[in-house]
Amino acid sequence: MDADTQMLEELRHIREIQEKLLSGQQEALKLQREQFQIARTQFDRAEKINDRAEKIQDMSAKMVASARKALIFILPVLFFLLIYLSWILFR
Repeated sequence: MDADTQMLEELRHIREIQEKLLSGQQEALKLQREQFQIARTQFDRAEKINDRAEKIQDMSAKMVASARKALIFILPVLFFLLIYLSWILFR
């Protein structure tokens, strides 16, 4: 029976080691889940920031386009007014 009790003791020891390993793996999985959650949150924030930046860029492109259109009209008018003013002053 000495060999049987020794075998039983060894099996218990193996089971304890396996339980420790299993709890360690569970803790590692828990940490990985937390890290994944943090990464997902950061990704969502980055995606929102990128969407906002795209909207701002679209608005800025529209503003630049309208400014160019306005300049096409305003520049000749200013040029004409400058010539007219020069003509009035030097007449």
